[in-house]
Amino acid sequence: MDTVHAYGVSTTRYLQTHYRDTQSWFLFVSMVADLRNTFFVFFPVCFHLREAVGIKLVWVAVVGDWLNLIFKWILFGERPYWWVQETPYYGNSSAPQIGQFHMTCETSPGSPSGHAMSAAGVYYAMISSLLAILLKEHGLTVCPSLRVCVCVRCVRGTLWAVFWCVQVCVCLSRVFIAAHFPHQVVAGVVTGVFPFDRVQWIYRASLRRYVYTTLSLLSFAVGFYLVLRGLGVNLLWTLDKAQRWCQWPQWVHIDTTPFASLLRNTGTLLGLGLGLHSPLYAEARRVGGGATYRLACVGATLLLLHLLDSFRPPAHTRALFYLLSFCKSATVPLATVGIVPYCVAEAAGWNGKKHQF
Repeated sequence: MDTVHAYGVSTTRYLQTHYRDTQSWFLFVSMVADLRNTFFVFFPVCFHLREAVGIKLVWVAVVGDWLNLIFKWILFGERPYWWVQETPYYGNSSAPQIGQFHMTCETSPGSPSGHAMSAAGVYYAMISSLLAILLKEHGLTVCPSLRVCVCVRCVRGTLWAVFWCVQVCVCLSRVFIAAHFPHQVVAGVVTGVFPFDRVQWIYRASLRRYVYTTLSLLSFAVGFYLVLRGLGVNLLWTLDKAQRWCQWPQWVHIDTTPFASLLRNTGTLLGLGLGLHSPLYAEARRVGGGATYRLACVGATLLLLHLLDSFRPPAHTRALFYLLSFCKSATVPLATVGIVPYCVAEAAGWNGKKHQF
């Protein structure tokens, strides 16, 4: 693997040397591809415009990131920013110098890339859903003529070209900032696509199923961790490497640790279940699906979640940080699904009557 890693470091150095002017773009792409934006931006917008798409996004993101955690614990992937500083591969010659950024020093294992995996899954879900909606609403599931078939193929081609452009940008950005090797981002894209279109029970799952699924994901991950720890495997080895080799200590964030990711995702899934089965959600559904109401919900939700996102749980006590992170994550879908729609309907006087415009 040293040869593969050395090639990855050379790729990172090449990108940093020849595409230095695009640094801001790569940092922006990595920021957008963070799973936080799926929960705080994409999910609220999709849910209020197309409820089923929003629900699917959460399931895709949560299950995908949970699988990413398990894969990382199994594969023990290195990261370029620490591997290049401690490997004996280069012998007596000096190791290549690669730059670090405030997004570089993640503390989990590197393979497969979580950003690439989540971007592949989330954008696949959004593109496939958008394509299905466009074709269904215009009655183009079956092409009546050659001209219509050409148009459908153009729409399909355009949307999937956008999908692959996003994946390429995400992969290049992660390699550029020295967070991942090239083979890790490719593995992330390959393992990130989940065909949730055929999974129909998630749209009518009971609260009990949400609770059981959340407990199952938590129990399996914690149990897997304890088993490997009992066998003498230190699954937190990457945290020591991040703290040792990161250029600036403040760039090492506890919210990039495996357990922070696990609790964020399971909290979000549980919050979605609580929201969908809350009295507030049932009451808000009686308002109807008018465009004005939906857009008001989108705007109010994004504003509220922006304020919620500004709250950072204290990191001095790890257990407290994990607990507050779980609660914060559960609040996001709960507010999106139940609290905000109900409050918008009450504030506008739409509750108790169906809104038609």
